[in-house]
Amino acid sequence: MAALARWCVRRRLVVVLLWLLALGGVSTAAALTGSAYSNDYEVPGTESGRATQLLQEGFPRLGGDSDTVVWHTTSGTGGVRAAAVEQTMTQTLDKIADLPGVASVVGPYDTQNSAQISSDGRTAYATVTFEERTENLDKAQVEAVVKAAEGAESDGVQVELGGSAIALTESSGGHVAEVVGVVVAALVLFLAFGSLAASLLPIATALVSVGTAYAGIVLLGHTMTVADFAPMLGMLIGLGVGIDYALFIVTRHRRGLKRGLDVAESIQNAVATTGRAVVFAGATVCIALLGMLILRLSFLNGVAIAASLTVVLTVAASVTLLPALLSLIGMRALSRRERRHLTEHGPQPELPTGLAARWSAFVERHPKLLGAIALVVITVLALPTLGLRLGTSDQGNNPTSSTTRQAYDLLADGFGAGVNGPLTLVTHVDSAEDKLLLDNLDATIRTTEGVATVTPVTYNAGGDTGYFTIIPTSSPQSQQTSDLVDRLRTEVLPRAETGSALDIQVGGVTASYDDFADVIVGKLPLFVGVVIGLGCLLLLLAFRSVGIPLKAAAMNVAAVAAAFGVVVAIFQWGWGSELLGLGRAGPIEPFLPVIMVSVLFGLSMDYQVFLVSRMYEEWLETGDNRRAVRVGLAETSRVINSAAVIMISVFLAFVLSGDRVIAMFGIALAAAVALDAFVLRTLLVPALMHLLGGANWWLPRWLDRRMPRISIEPPECRAAHERVEAVVGDIEKERDEDVRDIAG
Repeated sequence: MAALARWCVRRRLVVVLLWLLALGGVSTAAALTGSAYSNDYEVPGTESGRATQLLQEGFPRLGGDSDTVVWHTTSGTGGVRAAAVEQTMTQTLDKIADLPGVASVVGPYDTQNSAQISSDGRTAYATVTFEERTENLDKAQVEAVVKAAEGAESDGVQVELGGSAIALTESSGGHVAEVVGVVVAALVLFLAFGSLAASLLPIATALVSVGTAYAGIVLLGHTMTVADFAPMLGMLIGLGVGIDYALFIVTRHRRGLKRGLDVAESIQNAVATTGRAVVFAGATVCIALLGMLILRLSFLNGVAIAASLTVVLTVAASVTLLPALLSLIGMRALSRRERRHLTEHGPQPELPTGLAARWSAFVERHPKLLGAIALVVITVLALPTLGLRLGTSDQGNNPTSSTTRQAYDLLADGFGAGVNGPLTLVTHVDSAEDKLLLDNLDATIRTTEGVATVTPVTYNAGGDTGYFTIIPTSSPQSQQTSDLVDRLRTEVLPRAETGSALDIQVGGVTASYDDFADVIVGKLPLFVGVVIGLGCLLLLLAFRSVGIPLKAAAMNVAAVAAAFGVVVAIFQWGWGSELLGLGRAGPIEPFLPVIMVSVLFGLSMDYQVFLVSRMYEEWLETGDNRRAVRVGLAETSRVINSAAVIMISVFLAFVLSGDRVIAMFGIALAAAVALDAFVLRTLLVPALMHLLGGANWWLPRWLDRRMPRISIEPPECRAAHERVEAVVGDIEKERDEDVRDIAG
């Protein structure tokens, strides 16, 4: 690491130029190719996946996205059948049907589609089917549909649009989230450093690396399935960890300057020490993220690789670009007051003083009480996790100001909540007897609990595939709709496994999400076990201790559980969700637990590494556990707290993005980091380490001899540790010889 830092300092202009060229080149390529994101929740082998495949094979034109145009008339207009309203909407629908990218439009004014008019005659809707699925649609084509529909609005006639394609056109927070997060981070850095130049370098490093990663994720979408929220998630993680990693290195560099080191030597020392911890912490984050690959779900594979790419680039920028920039600003990494003090009084060691030192001493005196308080706080916050419900949050959870939410509410009020999430039943038909059996199912399904209406069976041109649509009485995200899916599959519909000639597959939004959730839940224990196991293995190799990895695993589980509790309270129970502009309460997305576990385990490990690595340095030098814990906490708590404030600010700023999923991530990560930094790492962990004493660093000698070494501590600490081991070895050897002599 020191050699790398030395090269970056000597070739600083080359390093800066290479990073700028990488940013410009990848961004240009991404702009030229465009994005190709895909929110494909279908899992091969599930029933909903088979239903989708059958439908696409038998009815190719149904493969495009279907959205709705909804219009509602107020009293005094004569309803949607009034001549003026019907004429205006018919012309509008004809105009939409002629737009590029639109495959068909089915309106309510034909006799066979009269069910698309509500019973009170005041609400109607038309179905707009595009030629492509949402992820392949040109946004301009969807915007043209929205513009044409909104042109039909008039006094007394409200027009709204719903559907996944329409959601592409809804304005989000734009880049407000990123700007707010960066501004707050810059302010915290300036307050911490007192130097404008030093406070801007972590920001610049993070922006260059995250910008390159963002463009790289756009390109990645052309080679594999990448969810549309992956770039924003990568940016959220990248800004948080990127600024933090740079903060740790700059802090170590400033400490070296105050001790009298010259600029180049101080940079090399910072990268050789804290830079090692940054690389190690980044590796743990990537391992946690890439753990999603074991689930073998293409949707999550893209998210894992995209987020890992961002972390890799932020780590690379922290140990290459940052040293180059630090060498460019020289002594301006210190504030004017600090430079003046250094000139007048000479180099002085930076001893932990103030609140950090007092807090460290306070924890040392009261480890049992403070540890108990921390456990109570974490337990209370984690309790809502017991009520976690995975399912489909739909456009009914969107903010009330959005057109998709208003269209959802109009349809629910006029036709029942189930119209927003119909179920599709599809099957192969091999004979006339099969068709007769399928046609006769209509009466049985109509009397099934939870079914509002059933459409007649539709056959394809070849007559070998048939499907019909069920409108539930409940909304797509309702537990009653999930119960209906189970009831249809297990009690009502003929199945091949029961000896029936028909094997009807149940698909639709709710069925797809339920199947996806079942697959996730089934694989979650393996996934969590692998992530925890790999994280513990890395810590075992780095700190040569059994206790450190076990405490880290317990702390990570606690942070994840408490963060999930906060998410459940806000998004599932609805505590303040409308007030925050996040829409009304609903279930938690099925993929969210896996991604959150990956990210939170990685981020939780960061503070563990930075805190314990400093304690480990002191332990290797002195062999005094109480001093190691006290000094390690006193010297790192301030920078960890500053880093936590930055990360929390960045994560909470993404609530402004306007995207419910990204807001979930932002709040979950902010809650986890806050608990991790202010409750776990600076309270519970040091309290436990004081209580355990020298057992913190225990490792069986036979295991120590067989394990490879992955060193985070600086070379001088390793040398001291080797000298201590040599002395201990000599003492043990002499003792064994004395024992043999006595025995002889």
